[in-house]
Amino acid sequence: MNLRPRYHVRKDDLVMVIAGKERGRSGKVLRILPKRDRLVVERVNLIKRHTKPSKKAPQGGIIEREASIHISNVLLLCERCRKPVRAGHRILEDGRKARVCKRCGEILDRRA
Repeated sequence: MNLRPRYHVRKDDLVMVIAGKERGRSGKVLRILPKRDRLVVERVNLIKRHTKPSKKAPQGGIIEREASIHISNVLLLCERCRKPVRAGHRILEDGRKARVCKRCGEILDRRA
């Protein structure tokens, strides 16, 4: 039985890096890599990749792109607090489960 791991962040969340060389930078989560417990954040942890010409990059050359960082090195950004916060869970009146800010109680889920 192969269960999908549950994380405190999801795709399109705003997060801030709290550890490592990119500490203090923030951005949107572009993709989550659950097999390696890593994620890719927009404009964070940029690397230079030397590529051959291909259909995707007909010119080739040195391409700058985001590398993954470990999921434990990021925290959600609360829009009300404007600070990195831990996420709690609350069941709303209509029965849906939503993530909430532990600091101010604001609902963090955009869908909720």
